[in-house]
Amino acid sequence: MSAFASLVEGLAELLEPLFQASAAAAAIVLFTALVRLLVHPLSRASARGQRARAALQPQIAALRKKHGKNPEKLQKAVLELHAKEKVSPLSGCLPSLFQLPAFFLLYHLFSNSRIGGEANSLLAHQLFAAPLGDRWADALGDGGILGGAGLVYLALFVIVAAVATFNYRRTKRMMAANAPVAAAGGDQGAQQVPGLGAITKVMPLMSFLTLFTVAVVPLAAALYVVTSTTWSAIERAVLYRDMPGAAPAAAVLG
Repeated sequence: MSAFASLVEGLAELLEPLFQASAAAAAIVLFTALVRLLVHPLSRASARGQRARAALQPQIAALRKKHGKNPEKLQKAVLELHAKEKVSPLSGCLPSLFQLPAFFLLYHLFSNSRIGGEANSLLAHQLFAAPLGDRWADALGDGGILGGAGLVYLALFVIVAAVATFNYRRTKRMMAANAPVAAAGGDQGAQQVPGLGAITKVMPLMSFLTLFTVAVVPLAAALYVVTSTTWSAIERAVLYRDMPGAAPAAAVLG
């Protein structure tokens, strides 16, 4: 933790001539961008996997037609098809999983008053009027929604809501584009991968959970979440621009 604190402080010192008192906040945004660059190869691999899964839909529809009355046999056949084609149905989760350590490092760094036996000097840094170690509840207690810190959180909520809405529309559009193929196999589609049916139903709404995360974690961790979520929206619009239903979303982001 001390080494990570030194890294953030070092980045803040480099950025201080440009960002002054908000240099530590800028350092967190830069750190997030570096993490996302490291994870980008996994995101590209996930996009390739998504295209491969889309290409398998006609074969999966045929399996549903063949084994429609035997869910267990259908599930086994679909999993065997994925294995044969070397396609993981859950590969899209990897980019998010590999980012969790960075998020928890920031969370713990800005949740502790002492690091390495010394006072945590990073807690004195702010994003404009909002301390990086405070939460939304602290902002509400110090000036309310329209106070200095409250306005910082309001701006973050607006960004997250805009990104979540974009992701929601894009996901619904892609699911609608793939629906005709899925419907061809009847009602057994949800059985092709264990738990995938439930995931598919809630997937369009997942982005809105970011609003809750931003509200309850320290501002430094919230900055990481907002930056990473925005990066993801742009990255996915580019990587999935040739997927059915994705073209309008990619056009919005230029």
